[in-house]
Amino acid sequence: MTTLNDIEKQARMYADKRQILRDRVEAFEAEVDRIKRKHYKGIRAAQIAASQAEDRLGISIDAAPELFIKPKTHNLHGIRCGMQMGKGKIEIADNDKTCALIRKHLADQADVLIKTTEAPVNKALNQLSAAELKKIGVKVIPGKDQVFIKATDSALDKLVEALMKEAREKEDAA
Repeated sequence: MTTLNDIEKQARMYADKRQILRDRVEAFEAEVDRIKRKHYKGIRAAQIAASQAEDRLGISIDAAPELFIKPKTHNLHGIRCGMQMGKGKIEIADNDKTCALIRKHLADQADVLIKTTEAPVNKALNQLSAAELKKIGVKVIPGKDQVFIKATDSALDKLVEALMKEAREKEDAA
C-alpha cells in the first residue's frame, strides 16, 4: 500500500530531476542569449538592407508594368517578381437589406448565404445557480477526482516543450 511518505519521496525525486533540468535549460538559454547578442546587429542590418532592396524592386516593377504583360511574372535570381491580380473583396453596405434581397432573389440559397446562429453561451450559463440551470433544462455533471501533477514553474515546461518540438521537427526533416 502506498503511503503519503512514499508519495513525498517520489515528489522530492521529481523536484530534484526538474531542478537538474532547470539548471541545464538556464545554462542553454544563457548561451543562446549570448549568441543572439553577438549576431543581432548583423542580422538586423541585413534585414533592413533586404527590406530596402525589396522596396526598390517593387518601385521598379510598378514603374514598368508593360514589362509584365505576358508573362506577368519572371523568376530572376531565385526571386519571382512581376504583376499579379490582387484579391478582390466584397462590400456590404447594409446587412439587413442584403439578407432581405437574398431571401427575395436567391431564396433557395438563403441557408448557405445567410449566417444564422442561436446557441446558449456556456460562460454566461456557468454564472447561474444550480436551480436556475435545472429550470432551463441544463444538467450539471459534477467533476471526479483525478490524478493531478503540475509543476509551479510552467514557464520551464513551455520552454522545454518548445525545444523538444523544434528538435523533433529537425529530426523529421532530416
